[in-house]
Amino acid sequence: MPASYVQPFLLDKLDIRGALVRLEDVWQALQAGRDYPLAVAALLGQMSAIAALITANLKQPGRLTFQIQGHGPVGLLVVDCNAQLNLRGYARIDAPAAGRHLDELVGDGRLQLTLDVEGLDQPYQSVVPLEGDSIAATFEHYLAQSEQQPAGLWLANDGNAAVALFLQKMPGADGKDLDGWDRVHHLARTVRPDELLGLAPEQLLGLLFAEEDVRLFDPRPVIHHWPPDRDKVAGMLLGLGEEEVRAILAEHGEVVVKDDLTNHSYRFDAADVDALFQPPTLH
Repeated sequence: MPASYVQPFLLDKLDIRGALVRLEDVWQALQAGRDYPLAVAALLGQMSAIAALITANLKQPGRLTFQIQGHGPVGLLVVDCNAQLNLRGYARIDAPAAGRHLDELVGDGRLQLTLDVEGLDQPYQSVVPLEGDSIAATFEHYLAQSEQQPAGLWLANDGNAAVALFLQKMPGADGKDLDGWDRVHHLARTVRPDELLGLAPEQLLGLLFAEEDVRLFDPRPVIHHWPPDRDKVAGMLLGLGEEEVRAILAEHGEVVVKDDLTNHSYRFDAADVDALFQPPTLH
């Protein structure tokens, strides 16, 4: 089992599908060197697990970007995940974050989804208001609205892992067991954060749904592989222009470019700037 994965499953006799997401090394990489307050880290961890879950469930492979924007202490949360489940993300903190709940941290905000699928002339975008006081409530509402089927989402995270349990009622569920969705949803609501964080998929699903037939599918690994790309940043500085770049250099003694999504910093000193705008002449 990879350290970070999406584990799909199906309650065969009920026509209820689900997935477990566990992010370990990916989640640790997203936090590295950022020193987020615990409440902000919780929002980003939960949103990261959901992004991996929804990207893995896309009917047509694509790149999915979620942004939550608001006027609270946390002005922006971004998570981006491509078809290979290569995930990145960050939180922008604009003021001291004292609250714990989504509405306290983000304020009056909105959720924007951008889906880029090969063959589309332009990415699909959807914007919805934030519903409820948690990431789980917002995405439960989004999933139920987008797929017209009830869904349930339970999230947990700590410094080591970010996890999600997802359930969705499929169109034929009532024909198989009229009480099936209510029963399974009630059982899932009993799950504790320590169980989500501490139990392997077989253990957790066996604990929650001991009387149901659960079929596990192959897990899909989630990765965080965004190596530094100094050439790309150099190209951006060239586009900015020599006058502007040298003005920054004069004011700060160096030019620092921070790529928040991939968590890399690039530094250009005077010699780097000279080399950038005055490349050696070939004889």
